[in-house]
Amino acid sequence: MGEGGRYWEIDTFRGVALLMMLIYHTLFDIAWLGISPVPVLQGFWRFFAIATAALFVLIAGVSLTLSLARASPPGVNQDCPYTPVLKRGATIFACGLLITAITWILLPGESVFFGILHLIGIAVMIGPLFLRYPRTLLPLGLAFVLAGFIVPRVQGPVWLLWLGVHPTAFASLDYTPLLPWFGVFLIGASIGNRLYPRGVRRIPLAHHCPPGLLPISYIGRHTLLIYLIHQPVILAALLILTGQWDLITTVTSGSLLPGG
Repeated sequence: MGEGGRYWEIDTFRGVALLMMLIYHTLFDIAWLGISPVPVLQGFWRFFAIATAALFVLIAGVSLTLSLARASPPGVNQDCPYTPVLKRGATIFACGLLITAITWILLPGESVFFGILHLIGIAVMIGPLFLRYPRTLLPLGLAFVLAGFIVPRVQGPVWLLWLGVHPTAFASLDYTPLLPWFGVFLIGASIGNRLYPRGVRRIPLAHHCPPGLLPISYIGRHTLLIYLIHQPVILAALLILTGQWDLITTVTSGSLLPGG
């Protein structure tokens, strides 16, 4: 492992996902502010958004296998080896609740009730229950993904949003329910078990990160912080560049959403 027990390639992939997210959210905000009609909800950019979320969730699944290996190394008895993992998941979920609160106040018509932070937080907390049966991770993951193609067609009450069931008129800026996304997480955990059995790298890679990838690997270590602050920064930069400060009032009224 590298610095702090981390593998640079995982941080690098996480950094790539972060860069993809920044690109997509910048274009989304450009369309949202009415600066340019970028088709972010269809075609290539829609696929790009799904690929970005999938990469984040896959890496989270891989990372969980490493976190559990570090929390419970061979030959070391601990009363509750899962405590650090549970705390990490609870922290991520709490950040998701913060996003919910902010969007509930500023954008009540498009509030984020179960976005990617909610999903990853829950997945990290319940994931250890599934990782106890490593051979089932891949088939279960595929089953969750397949179910995700069926469940969204089912209409239901708001309290089932976490599962993938939602009311007809439901809309959200970020919606990442357990079906199908927990399946993607389990597939990532299956990959982690195969490539890093017991937390040990099985693939032949350099011990240290190549110099050209250091910046990407570095931001990959600080994904959560960057995720929490990136949207205000992007919006402020766009407003400064365009000089359209009056758009702030329009944005908070929810009338500048793409396609709206």
